[in-house]
Amino acid sequence: MSDQLYNTRILRLAASIPHQERLEAPQATVQKVSPICGSRVTVDVALENGVVARFGQEVRACALGQAAASLVGRGIIGRSAAELSALRDAMRAFLAGEAVDWAAYEGGRWADLEIFAPAVAFKSRHGSILLAFEASAEAALEAEQKAEAPA
Repeated sequence: MSDQLYNTRILRLAASIPHQERLEAPQATVQKVSPICGSRVTVDVALENGVVARFGQEVRACALGQAAASLVGRGIIGRSAAELSALRDAMRAFLAGEAVDWAAYEGGRWADLEIFAPAVAFKSRHGSILLAFEASAEAALEAEQKAEAPA
């Protein structure tokens, strides 16, 4: 792989993943696995007032998957299921080669996602990068549905 792909910023993010402890009583837990490389991300979420209030994750992934989990972990608190689904979809589109202005997306909250631009050319790495986005969006939606279900 290219040195450009596994650069110092990616490696720093991979070494500093926030919320690496699982939640004791999550409202939802989702695990995603990349069939290509075996990378795995498990996330726990708890919502309050429709947004993520508590988040935990277990990350067993390559440096790209770890860096993605790091960025998701830094920005997930206070996000709704709809916002996380939109973020997941934007990252999928970005990796598919569509232009996404991360500096403007949600007021720049996710500007650091531009770091994955070199990965666009490496389709085999997309699955690992997407794990944290997919698991977080799915877990938030599941927690939201549970909260809305009649008791």
